Amino acid sequence: MALAQVTPQVTPLTGSSGARARRRARDWAEIQERMLVPLYQAVYDRLEVCAATSVLGLGCRSGLALLLAAARGAEVAGLEPEAELRALAQGRELRVLAEVWREVGPGADADGNVGRDGNDGPSRHSLVTAFEHLTCTADPQALVHDAARLTLRGGHVALATWGPEERCQSAPVLDIARRLADPLRRGGYAPFALSAPGAVEHLVARAGLRPAGGGRVCCPYAYPDLESAVRGLMSTGVFEPAVEFSGERLVEKELREALFPWIREDDTVRMENVFRYVIAERVG
Repeated sequence: MALAQVTPQVTPLTGSSGARARRRARDWAEIQERMLVPLYQAVYDRLEVCAATSVLGLGCRSGLALLLAAARGAEVAGLEPEAELRALAQGRELRVLAEVWREVGPGADADGNVGRDGNDGPSRHSLVTAFEHLTCTADPQALVHDAARLTLRGGHVALATWGPEERCQSAPVLDIARRLADPLRRGGYAPFALSAPGAVEHLVARAGLRPAGGGRVCCPYAYPDLESAVRGLMSTGVFEPAVEFSGERLVEKELREALFPWIREDDTVRMENVFRYVIAERVG
């Protein structure tokens, strides 16, 4: 099973593109990753993650959410399609693969799941999370089906999206990713596509999962200065189609202008945002 394709295409590691991809991965780990810690902790508190929990992070990036679960005693693993982010997670001594193959044979479970690296550890987990991946995948329904398949019976899936657009001060900044991308390119970035009430629950029901609650969490995007804000936002990957179509210089210029209203007197940048999570249970 290849992790559902992220809308911002991964840039091949050649020349300046490879250098930019590595820089984005470092900036994610050093600047942006911590912004969603309140979301991670809220889900783990809600589900009482502990030593009895086996966590699989879909699109786990450089692995901070997994580290927080491991600190609670959980067994953790992740899937991350971007090689640079995966390498950073593995450098944190996390078991993170690019994908999970479906096949039938020695070492496979009842659904034919084995680790890509041949590891014969458990391929189903009591908690499967998609904290960042759901809002930027080309096929959210496929991602939820994948999450359901990788969840133990009686286990849970946790899915996160942006909250209501009017509650997210980052909305005008994120719109640059759409506005500067190729207008003829299908499947452009739409961060609030699943923010409407019932949208994620619809995906959950179609995947055969049972809704089991959810909540909203405040996750401010806070940076020490404007340049850190630009670097952190660029590290998310959602601006890559805009960079490819309009150029990195123009995208960064537009970001600085969009961030200007959120610069404080001490030169820090802060945008208040709300994220929403939905918990679902695998019953069959």
